[in-house]
Amino acid sequence: MPDFVDQVILHVRAGDGGNGCASVHREKFKPLGGPDGGNGGRGGDVILEVDPNTATLLEYHHRPHRKADSGKQGQGSNRDGANGGDVVLPVPSGTVVKDAQSGEVLVDLVGVGTRYVIAQGGHGGLGNAALASAKRKAPGFALLGEPGDALDVMLELKSVADVALVGFPSAGKSSLIAALSAAKPKIADYPFTTLIPNLGVVTAGDHIFTVADVPGLIPGASEGKGLGHEFLRHVERCDMLLHVIDCATMEPGRDPVTDYEVIEAELRAYGKLEGRPRMVVLNKSDVPDARELAELVRPEFEERGLRVFTVSAATHDGLRELTFAMGEWVAAARANRPVEEPTRLVIRPKQLGEAGFQVRRVNDTIFQVTGEKPERWIRQTDFTNDEAVGYLADRLERLGVEQELVKAGATAGAEVVIGPMEGGYVFDWQPTLNAEAVRQGPRGSDNRLV
Repeated sequence: MPDFVDQVILHVRAGDGGNGCASVHREKFKPLGGPDGGNGGRGGDVILEVDPNTATLLEYHHRPHRKADSGKQGQGSNRDGANGGDVVLPVPSGTVVKDAQSGEVLVDLVGVGTRYVIAQGGHGGLGNAALASAKRKAPGFALLGEPGDALDVMLELKSVADVALVGFPSAGKSSLIAALSAAKPKIADYPFTTLIPNLGVVTAGDHIFTVADVPGLIPGASEGKGLGHEFLRHVERCDMLLHVIDCATMEPGRDPVTDYEVIEAELRAYGKLEGRPRMVVLNKSDVPDARELAELVRPEFEERGLRVFTVSAATHDGLRELTFAMGEWVAAARANRPVEEPTRLVIRPKQLGEAGFQVRRVNDTIFQVTGEKPERWIRQTDFTNDEAVGYLADRLERLGVEQELVKAGATAGAEVVIGPMEGGYVFDWQPTLNAEAVRQGPRGSDNRLV
């Protein structure tokens, strides 16, 4: 079973809104008590929240389906239904939320306490007390609750750290982060010991910063070879890259300068890391030949403008100088970093014309109506109740849908689809009169539908 997951598909569904209630007040000696049906409760939201105590997406790997509570139905005596409870899902800082189908980035969650409503609960339906008017004194119907949002999203974790350790497998990155911090990564004498990113907290005097160790890189990592491509995303947010180079390797064709150039080529191929400052750590100086090699290649790295440290993660030789150098650089980077402002979410509704809806002629006999209001009203209508259907017709007529259908060339008997062509509500259109000009029938009926 995995103990670290940094990418997962999450299936979320918000709660449905509760139905409104159609009720008439009944009391002795008050035969005309009037409508008293309450409104339905609102469905609960599904919310993602950055939690400092969450470091992985493992919980959602095991339980990828999450659903909020639905609102309760309204009741008589003007009692509204209870709202559904929200579901708050904790995620690590650095979690990117994408649409699972299109890959579009919905939000980038960084900073403890940041919240994002990923699925919004449906609105509760109005009860007949709220629908009463001078023309419709005692409605015999109520509106249905709207369904909550349902969608699939991809959660992708990009670790938030100050310094990232990069290098070949078995270069000593895990040993180094274990020596610098309290992290306890797996350490062994074979390649690809590190299968998951490790995060450690390092203290250097007054400076406290985080260091990330990702699985070792090999030639072709940016194209998917080895484990590097799977976890390179974890170095995207780091302010500095620390090259950890094995000076004691006996593999043919490898030397510190070549290793550095190979890793740099993979970082350039991956992209998104241009301009990040680099430091070079020549590791395993406790081996005599490795120390001699480190002193030999040190001037070549310094000529490239790189700051170089010769260390031994095993004996802790040189780690104090390295730690304080990283601390000073991190402090300077934080001081020069602009103040982060909360991300402003920009909502761009689809353009539907000035009327808020669109009428499209599909062919000679089929017309399509799209728009937030008509589609929402369809979801709220109880089509088993003729009076509710009549109320829907009045709303569409007041919105101007009938006039637009006439302009588009619709005639009596034309097929009209409200919503998407597949799954929308389909009916044969008959031009109607406004309810104000129609004598109301018994409760729950409409004379236009007789």
